[in-house]
Amino acid sequence: MPEAARPLIVSQILAVLLLAGALALGIVYEARVGVLMVIGAALGMALYHAAFGFTAAWRVFISERRGRGLRAQMVMLAIAVLLFFPALGAGTLFGREVTGFVAPIGVSVVVGAFLFGIGMQLGGGCASGTLFTAGGGNARMMVTLLFFIVGSVIGSAHFGWWMALPAFRPTSLVHEFGAGGGILVSLTLFAVIAMVTVVMEKRRHGQLEEAPRVNLLGQRWLVGPWPLLAGAVALALLNFATLALAGRPWGITSAFALWGAKGYELLGGDVSAWGYWQSPGNAAALRASVWSDITTVMNVGIILGAMMAATLAGRFAPSFRIPLGSLVAAVIGGLMLGYGARLAFGCNIGAYFSGIASGSLHGWVWLVAGFAGNMLGVKLRPLFFSGGPSQPARVKGS
Repeated sequence: MPEAARPLIVSQILAVLLLAGALALGIVYEARVGVLMVIGAALGMALYHAAFGFTAAWRVFISERRGRGLRAQMVMLAIAVLLFFPALGAGTLFGREVTGFVAPIGVSVVVGAFLFGIGMQLGGGCASGTLFTAGGGNARMMVTLLFFIVGSVIGSAHFGWWMALPAFRPTSLVHEFGAGGGILVSLTLFAVIAMVTVVMEKRRHGQLEEAPRVNLLGQRWLVGPWPLLAGAVALALLNFATLALAGRPWGITSAFALWGAKGYELLGGDVSAWGYWQSPGNAAALRASVWSDITTVMNVGIILGAMMAATLAGRFAPSFRIPLGSLVAAVIGGLMLGYGARLAFGCNIGAYFSGIASGSLHGWVWLVAGFAGNMLGVKLRPLFFSGGPSQPARVKGS
């Protein structure tokens, strides 16, 4: 087999596996479940090809005051609220009832998001970043993912205690100000954040960093790379597609808790008495097949999509040589990511992206606390990594 043809053949095999899995899920459960697996794969490809990471974007801004990644996140959020708020205000989308991720604001959110932020910098990725870089062949991120799952289980065990701490009621901008008012408030905040990054970047460097020019004509959509803004648009649109099909926004980490809990039960443990698994939805997920869980299905899709993207780009080459310091950071970071996500009602996707897209004030609190955690995490990185805090290679842009 010619060397040049191998990536195309491998990617075709992965595509067949994806479509076969989606078809099987559609037959056994509902057609929309199979479609959501394909949506997950599209998310994985977009994340990989655009190197759309939250961790590196925040690290580069904290350490170098380069804000291009943060501004791309604001574009993504702006598109999302423009799409989400009218649907959430109406309560239905294309005839399906839809609800957002709106959670209480309390001690658990602040502490959880802060721990998650530290874990982002030590683990080397966020929830989405861990999945797409692991799918792209990054062996270290597979370690982070494993301990992300372990941390999620521990967090679910302590969930009841944290929920007993003081908290304000769930608050939604859509419900408080209406769809139009909520959009206006949100867009104003996004613009303010973007302008702050512009001012700080110009103050440090004199001018804004120029984005690499990428021509997306022809096969470039398949082999990458994509501009950051293309990734921002794709993620917003695909999250909206998730809302339309699943009836709620994109989430990631609840599946990690579920996988870990099922694994723990296989070893003879029992999680059913833990507070997290007392809610009707979580209890039902624990009893059912893992393949009936939409978040699980989409996560598997993300991994397959990232694998296809990495293969098409000619970059799927796993290496299992991980320096000891980096390995220790992956273990600690993964545990903090998993534990923090359970406390904070989600991660950078479920709480930050989808929370803000849902109009939830807890998403904004998560952003502030999570960013503070990233600032500490950047300070801690030299203890584990020989390199500085600058942005890693493009395929590791999580």
